[in-house]
Parts: sequence; C-alpha cells; structure tokens
Amino acid sequence: MLEKLDMTKKLTKAKYADELGPLQVRLRELEFELYNKKVPVLCVFEGWDAAGKGGAIKRLTEMLDPRGYCVSAFAAPRGDEKTHVYLWRFWQSLPAGGVIGIWDRSHYGRVLVERVEGFCTYDEWRRAYQEINEFEAHQTSFGMVICKFWLHITQQEQLRRFKGRELDPFRSYKLTDEDWRNREKWDQYSLAVEDMVLHCSTNYAPWTVVEANDKYFARVKVLRTVVEAIERRIMRKKAT
Repeated sequence: MLEKLDMTKKLTKAKYADELGPLQVRLRELEFELYNKKVPVLCVFEGWDAAGKGGAIKRLTEMLDPRGYCVSAFAAPRGDEKTHVYLWRFWQSLPAGGVIGIWDRSHYGRVLVERVEGFCTYDEWRRAYQEINEFEAHQTSFGMVICKFWLHITQQEQLRRFKGRELDPFRSYKLTDEDWRNREKWDQYSLAVEDMVLHCSTNYAPWTVVEANDKYFARVKVLRTVVEAIERRIMRKKAT
C-alpha cells in the first residue's frame, strides 16, 4: 500500500494559501457547533520521524478557540502508566463532549514501536488490533468523531529533513540518536504500518494515509479530512 502512493503530490505556495485559510475558518465554525452539540472529536497523528506531524497539528489548531481543543503528546510509558494495561493512559486523555482532542502519537504505539522494538510479546501486539478496534468502537458509539492520520514520506525525503535539522540550531533538538536508529529499521516499520492500516481501518474509525513529501499538500489534506468528517457527523446529528 505504501509503495503505491503517489508521493509526487504537491501544492504551490499560492494554492496552499488559497486552500488553507478557508478550511481553518470552517473548522473554527465547526468547533462552536461541536461545543453546542457536545460532540467529541479525536484526531490521531502517527507517521515517520520528520514527517510533519507537528506542522500539521499547528495548522489544524491555528485558528481554533484554545478552550475548545487539547493536544496530548505520548512517549514511552512511565511511572503509573507501566502498572496498567497499555490503553489505560489513553483513556485518561480522551476528549470530553464538545472538545477536539489531538494526539501526537497514540495507542498505536503498541503495534508500531512496541512491536518492532520488542517492548511487547508477539501475542500482545497481535491481539492489540482487536483491543484497539473495540476501544475505538466504544468511543464512536458514544458519538465521537475519530480521524486517524499516517503521515508518509519517502526514505530520501526523511534523510533530507534529518540533514536540514542537523544544520538548523533552532530545530536540531528534534533530531536524536533514536531517530537514526529507527531509520535503520525502515522495512520493519513499513510492515508494521501496513498491518496496522489493514487491521485497524474501520468504517467508524478509518485511517487516512497522507502523502507528506510536500508539507503544503499534507497540511491541507489533514484539514480537509477533519472538516469533512465533522460535517458528516453534524449532519447526521441534525437529521436525528
């Protein structure tokens, strides 16, 4: 699936400016509708290191009322998180009705980094697909809108961005030894991503794979996907 993506998709700077602003304005309008109707939204971001998750999240929230959204970033579990089932810490961060929750990394770490790095057993990550699907089904049954994004870039583009970060004193902190180690396991992570999308893209919580070699294209695709998903949910709620 990843190999078949058209990674040449891009937007000019002018086209990006034309499309980004109206989508951000529309999302802000929808934010107030979500609040009035008490509909929760969860946007999950996964992707390669340097794929542009932070930039996409920034444009997603840029024009929102800060009282109406919450961004959570997840790294390796620590402290009490290690003494509970892996989904426990994500339950704690679910958005309430009327709030847009944005997760930078997520419960999918179980079938990505934990699988590849051996932090859980084969049986644990294999059964996680069903556990995750059931977890998300609980939320959508409650009325939540779930948008899940895998930001995909090529190995060549990742290397270009890594080298750019090395030379930029304001962004060099983003590049770590772990990033280089993960890059060496590209094929293993690619297989894990393929399995994740295959087993966990459902009609109630589908995965959107974003061609992110061009950041302009990726940001607009993310925004449009979120806007359209919320609009569908609002229309269904009005119909009932």
